[in-house]
Amino acid sequence: MVVTFDAELWIWDARRGDSWTFVSLPGEVSGDIRDRAGGLRRGFGSVRVRATIGSSTWTTSIFPDSARGAYVLPVKRGIRRAESLEAGDRAAVTVELVDV
Repeated sequence: MVVTFDAELWIWDARRGDSWTFVSLPGEVSGDIRDRAGGLRRGFGSVRVRATIGSSTWTTSIFPDSARGAYVLPVKRGIRRAESLEAGDRAAVTVELVDV
């Protein structure tokens, strides 16, 4: 399963000092992933993915966020620098499930 969407980068409030930055996957897509991933979920309900923003591709995990009702994708500092992005910016994101 491969999905592409536009999303705003945001900082996780609980770790604001560490500047953990994420994008939220659309709710409908998150529901589809939850259904497909089934027993393939890992710690904290995470699902392994290959993510792409701009010319940067990396392997990571998405995590369910009950407050947002969606999976969230961490966007590490190196990717944000390479793509000249910061919290509040919008980006085109592609996520491919690795184990499904």
